[in-house]
Amino acid sequence: MNAEHSSRKPHAPYFSVIFTSQRTDGDNGYEKMAQLMVELAEKQPGFLGIESARDNHLGITVSYWRSLEDIKLWKENSAHKIAQQKGKEEWYENYSVRICKVERDYFFGSTEGDAVNE
Repeated sequence: MNAEHSSRKPHAPYFSVIFTSQRTDGDNGYEKMAQLMVELAEKQPGFLGIESARDNHLGITVSYWRSLEDIKLWKENSAHKIAQQKGKEEWYENYSVRICKVERDYFFGSTEGDAVNE
């Protein structure tokens, strides 16, 4: 399983976008575009971090944002819209997007020590 993890841990409350997808066969430029989207998202206002894992065709990416407005602006980003369209046409058999408000979180194993945000 391939996994990426952002070391930044946002402090609750914040929002998460959970993107779960089934990929089609072949890369077809997917990896290059995925990396470009991460680099672009990191420059967006309100971006707090990202975690991603993929095993064969199933992938789960969770991005973290300061506000719902920041999420909306990212969804409407012109380069992101191109990636969304290519995803529908070439890269995904199906996907789901869930947007959640994180009210509380906690972590284990941090180099900064365990943390609880309440």
